[in-house]
Amino acid sequence: MSFYVTTPIYYVNAAPHLGHAYTTIAADVMARHHRQRGESVFFLTGTDEHGEPVADAAHAKGVTPQQLADENAARFKALAPLIGASNDFFIRTTDPKHMAKVQEVLSRVRDNGYVYEGTYEGWYCPRCADFKSESDIDPGNRCPIHHIELTREQEDSYFFALSAFQERLQELYEQRPDFVTPRTRYNEALSFVRSGLHDVPLTRHKLTWGVPVPWDSEHVFYVWFDALLNYYTALSYAPAPDGAAPENDLVATFWPASYHVIAKDILRFHAVYWPALLMAAALELPQHLFVHGYLLMEGEKMSKSLGNVLDPFAAIDRYGADALRFYVLREVPFGQDGSVSSASFEQRYESELANELGNLASRTTSMIGRYRNGALSAGELDAELVADFDALGERVCEHVDRAELTLALDEIWQRVRRLNRYVEERSPWQLAKDEARAEELDRVLRTLAEGLRSVAVLLWPYMPASCERLLAALGVSDISIAGAQPGAGGITHVSPLEPLFPKEPADGRG
Repeated sequence: MSFYVTTPIYYVNAAPHLGHAYTTIAADVMARHHRQRGESVFFLTGTDEHGEPVADAAHAKGVTPQQLADENAARFKALAPLIGASNDFFIRTTDPKHMAKVQEVLSRVRDNGYVYEGTYEGWYCPRCADFKSESDIDPGNRCPIHHIELTREQEDSYFFALSAFQERLQELYEQRPDFVTPRTRYNEALSFVRSGLHDVPLTRHKLTWGVPVPWDSEHVFYVWFDALLNYYTALSYAPAPDGAAPENDLVATFWPASYHVIAKDILRFHAVYWPALLMAAALELPQHLFVHGYLLMEGEKMSKSLGNVLDPFAAIDRYGADALRFYVLREVPFGQDGSVSSASFEQRYESELANELGNLASRTTSMIGRYRNGALSAGELDAELVADFDALGERVCEHVDRAELTLALDEIWQRVRRLNRYVEERSPWQLAKDEARAEELDRVLRTLAEGLRSVAVLLWPYMPASCERLLAALGVSDISIAGAQPGAGGITHVSPLEPLFPKEPADGRG
């Protein structure tokens, strides 16, 4: 079984911020989880490097668009390992192999009869690189996302016959109610389709920074069509996930995508234009599109152009990547808008990571070391505690299958808290004072170790580095979902463990 997950490709007109890290972290959790299930996984991210915003930003800096793309693509590429992302490939849309494949697919769309020549006039946002319909315009003739005044543009273009797919898109949404989730985003996309589709520009005549149109050298492809195709083009030349060969055609294995994970500001392009384009090219449609909300600061979406960004690099330097990964999926229900702040980050870190998981790990390993010299004997576990873990792995899988990452994390965290209550209920320090209760103490310590192993396995996609440290201390390496139930680990010796989440984190934590 295969699983293919993508992030949007990020625009290189400025450096990355927490909003970009958020989407990548979410997709990485999904990729890691599916690897735990023994599936063949391909995880794609990358950068979107063409279009007017890049050309304008480069001009303002006095550099070429390619120089700006190279500079900022390097920053996005550096962000992925810094946040613990396990992506299999990083695509850049200035790669000649991507560009050639874009030309091939869009020529096929033209050959299939869905491209024609014309002139477009409309209200345009240069930062969105998008023409706005009358219903999309804020008071004062402004962009609803960037709050800048729109410009009236007229341009010769080749058009994509989007209107030809009105009925087929409505049928798609009727037949596949889980094509777009959450439901509010499904309704939004379907409403847009039902409102009536109009043909859209496929090419730009006034711009030179883009993929050249093979049948007309005076045009480049509109950046959105170039960008959307990355999900398909990458599979034609990316290395196989196992690194077995330098280049492989992975389309047969991984296409169509299992999940495109995006933010809601690019819903229309992904939920309407993208399936229509694939239909026009006679390519299979993706299985799911999950649309998450915004991380808000001071009531606004974090945006480079608005200047209200929270630096993920600073948070990682102080608290580590795992703390950031945990926070963004714990603080804001995945799929909704939600506020984030340094204060709430620190509060989550101390109350949940340090006091709940960190303290549980420290107490468990230290008690096994103190009372049993690190050794655990074979035997039964506490049936009452084990029952609280029944079907936990299955429920986590069900949530992740629906991209309900916060709900899955909450299921696991309830067991972290249950284990902490179990420590207080059984009071191993009291049992250790009575030699007649030695067998009971052994059972409690075994149960704690196995419960801790279980939550570490299930939390691994969210906090891989910390969970690997914890599992190493427990003397186990299996992270498969199949072995997550307490009792499957076979723990025999537990090693000392440095605090997973120090209450006074030092700069430079990784």
